[in-house]
This record gives sequence, C-alpha cells and structure tokens, in this order.
Amino acid sequence: MSVPVPGGRRVPLWEGDRDRPPGPVSAVVCGGGLAGLAAATILCERGISVTVLEAESSLGGRLRTWPETLPDGTTLGMERGFHAFFRQYYNLHSLLRRVDPGLDRLVPLPDYPIFGPGGMVQSFENIPTHPPANFLAIVRRADTFRWRDLTRVNGRAALQMLRYDPDRTYARFDSMTAKDYLDSLRFPPEARRMLFDVFSHSFFNPEEEMSAAELLMMFHYYFLANSEGLVFDVLNDTFENALLKPLSIYLVDRGVRFATGRRVASMHRPKPPETEALPGKGGWIVVHESSHGSGDARRETADIVVVALNVPGLKGVIGASPELGDGAWRAKIEALRQTSPFAVWRLWLDRPMAPDRHAFVGTAGFPLLDNISLFHLFEEESRAWANRTGGSVVELHAYGMSDSVTEPVIREAMQAGLFELYPETREAAVVHESFFVERDCPAFPPGGYEVRPGVETPDFDVALAGDFVRLEFPTALMERATASGFLAASYLLRPHGVRPEPLGSVSPRGPLS
Repeated sequence: MSVPVPGGRRVPLWEGDRDRPPGPVSAVVCGGGLAGLAAATILCERGISVTVLEAESSLGGRLRTWPETLPDGTTLGMERGFHAFFRQYYNLHSLLRRVDPGLDRLVPLPDYPIFGPGGMVQSFENIPTHPPANFLAIVRRADTFRWRDLTRVNGRAALQMLRYDPDRTYARFDSMTAKDYLDSLRFPPEARRMLFDVFSHSFFNPEEEMSAAELLMMFHYYFLANSEGLVFDVLNDTFENALLKPLSIYLVDRGVRFATGRRVASMHRPKPPETEALPGKGGWIVVHESSHGSGDARRETADIVVVALNVPGLKGVIGASPELGDGAWRAKIEALRQTSPFAVWRLWLDRPMAPDRHAFVGTAGFPLLDNISLFHLFEEESRAWANRTGGSVVELHAYGMSDSVTEPVIREAMQAGLFELYPETREAAVVHESFFVERDCPAFPPGGYEVRPGVETPDFDVALAGDFVRLEFPTALMERATASGFLAASYLLRPHGVRPEPLGSVSPRGPLS
C-alpha cells in the first residue's frame, strides 16, 4: 500500500523487487503498541508468519483502551489522554487506511487555540498552510507580540528554526538545552509562553532537560516544513473502536497470532539440535511469561525479531539477553531514559459545557495544566453518554511535572485552571472521575542524539521500533512510532530482496538551510 504524501516527500530507501521472501520466514514482534502493530502489518502483508507478544491484557501500548465503569453501570473506554493526528502524519495515516481507506474515522478540528491568563488567546484557524508564511502569520496574530519587539529578538538564533539541517543542527545544538535556546531568542515573556512553551511541553520533556536540537527538529516538522496546515484531526471514537480492534482483525485475517498478557523476558540463540531447524539462518528463541507473575515461561522460535517495547521493557530484555547485540550497542540502550511524569484527569460532569467551547485547547501560564479536551464533542462513546445524561466529559493534562509534586497539588492546580477558563464547571458535580500519573515516555536529553539507537542492531535478524528510536528524517510521537515499525519490518526483510514499505515525511531541511 502506497503512502500518500500530498505536501511531503518520500523518504529514500533501498530497492527491492520481491513482494515476499522466496521461502517461509517466521517473526516475533515484542510489543503490541503502535510501533509493534505497524511492524506486524508490513511483515504479514509480505507473507511472514507473525506472533505478537504483548504484556498488557489488550493491544495498543500507550494508546490502549481499558474499561471504566460509571456509577450508573455504564462501561466506557478510558485511555491515557488526547492524541492529535496531524496531517503530515503520512505513515500513521497509511496504517489507518488499512482499516479505514477514506480516513472517515478522523474528525477535523477547525482550531486548537491556546488560552492564557487574562483572556489571552492564540488561534491557529485559517493560518496559511505553507512555511514560513504560517509561522509569520502566527506571530503577527499574537496579542503578546508587537513588531517593535523584533528589535529585541535575537534574529540569528531565531533563524536557526528556518535553517534546520539534520547534520548541522544536531552537531551544533544537541548539547544545548531547549530552555537555553528559547532563552536566547529574547522573546517577550508572555509571547514566549504562548508561542513556544506550550509547544515544547507537548513532547512531555521539560525544557531544561530537553535537547535544543530536538526542539528545533520539532519546530521544523510541525511548522516550518509542514505544508498540510497547522490544525489536526482526532479519532471519532476510542482508539480501541476506531483503530485497534479493526486493525487486529485485519492482522488476524492475515495470519498474525496475538498473545496478550505475555511479558517478553529474554532472547537467546537456539542451540543444537534446534539450529538444524533453521539452516543458514540466525534465529532466536524468545522467552515470555505471564505478566501476572505466575512464571509459566514459554518459548517462541523466530527467524527475525522486532523489539518494540518501551524503554524499561527494552532494558529488561537486554539485561537478560547477553547474546543480543554488542557492547557499544548495549551501552546505547542503557543510556536511554524516561522523561518526567505526566498526569491525566478525566471528569464526567453532570451538566453541559458552554456551547462555544472548543474540543481541544492548549493552556499557557496555568501551573500544572497544559490542555483541556472535551471528549463529548468528538468521541462517539462520550457523546452518547453526554446526550443521554445531559452531562459532559472533560479531560485535563499536565506534562513534564516534577517528581516531587503530589496528587493533591496536581488536582488543585488543574481544577483552578479549569474553573478560570471554563467558569460553568464551578457548579458542576463530578459524576465519575479517572485520575492517574504515568512516567513512561522517552526522554530526549542534551547530548542524547549521537548515542540514541536506530532501527538497525548489530544482529542482522533483530530490529528496534518505538518513539524513542533515532530516525534519519523528521518525525515525532505517534508518527515516529509508526514509521519506525514500518522501517524495522522492511529492514529485516531486506536480505530477502523484499521491497521496503514506502515512508513519507516533510522536507528534510529548512528553507534557509
């Protein structure tokens, strides 16, 4: 299946003239998140026998849905928060097209404004679609920035956003923190908060702990090289209903076997006489056990393996698999880190919101509140509940929090921001709530780019996939996970002469590079 890239570019890949290998090949995919499912999709479409091992009881990884039962007995899907489908997510769109060819399950949002204290608003509606006109329009529209402020802005530093180059930018800025770079711009404080801070917080990494080069790549990818416009789409239902369940059916129909509730413990090379069953190949024994701690170790034999685990899971497997990789590569895995915690608080309220509210808004200047989502405005399950009860479904997020912040402090700060921005919620009663704090998103620290592992590993029959993996083209978040899964599967099939899955991205360099 081709990847449509209306305003983007094809990522250059190697040649391959076969639709599938000449002989049987078996694969194990470790991890049933977005990266693992993307890899399994390409592998099964190329005729590979695929087994997916997932530690959770359901698929999706950080996108998985679980049941939440409300006091009236209604069971609804709960997830780890709002996810935006930006229109330059070409590879994620390609995956979704497997089960939704017309992308009908995506709902366009006309705007996602940023709200600041005192009524400040930054809108992205009707912004020009092509760079750099899009960014200039944002600055011109900002209430917090006046053209006279240009005399105080560090122009040479600001131009680096237009001069993104994957080699030069990382060589110069990867050792700098994102905070130091943003400080160097000398934007007025309120303008910086509205134009930049909200953006950088969206990647879960605090500015003082994030690489400036990584931030510049994000600016390039989302704004200055993106010709698809600055607004985005959302799924019209839970991830389970709109993507994960249909995709799992699609994969099962093509022979994929899923084993959920199974934690990957280790990998090792088969020993004689097992190697006789794999003539001329490497092959692996993947050991997995019940996620509930009951032991119950089982083994899967595979010719090729995609390791699409989160950072802690990956480190656990590497530590228990001395035959995997070499010393230098294992050191790269050990250097991977997780970023700061984030919080999600979903509230089922007993009354509607004001009729002019947006489905999603970012916030700036409100401690421990980064955005507000109104799920009843776009998600089918939440809409049905709100229509039946006359209520509303509100979700609050906080990113990049300090390790020391406590739940009562988070709740109090989030609620204060919600009450100020949406005063109608002050009188609402909470019918049900779901609050949790997680810490499992990858960190992109200063100096981390050179030692970050890519898809390839020292073992020709093992590949990595995930949103932490280093890719040589601009991408991020869900799109990076999907692209890495596609690329990992293609890399493992390259020795068989199989054509790689096409990949799309934005222009690799800025307009002034």
